[in-house]
Amino acid sequence: MLKTRIRRLSHQRDSAAEQLTAIEASIVALDDEDLLDLADIFRARAETPLALIAASEMTRRGLRL
Repeated sequence: MLKTRIRRLSHQRDSAAEQLTAIEASIVALDDEDLLDLADIFRARAETPLALIAASEMTRRGLRL
């Protein structure tokens, strides 16, 4: 039973990592206007993962709200 649980947890971890990578890639692929819209949506919740990723991408591109 322990091996099954370890495999399941490993699969969940891998799946979560793949989803996060896909989300980050989607944000990077946004046009500047869409990125600014996303950042504006999450402005009030700046500590959320999506807001942090959007802010990081905006910094990389030299964009500001």
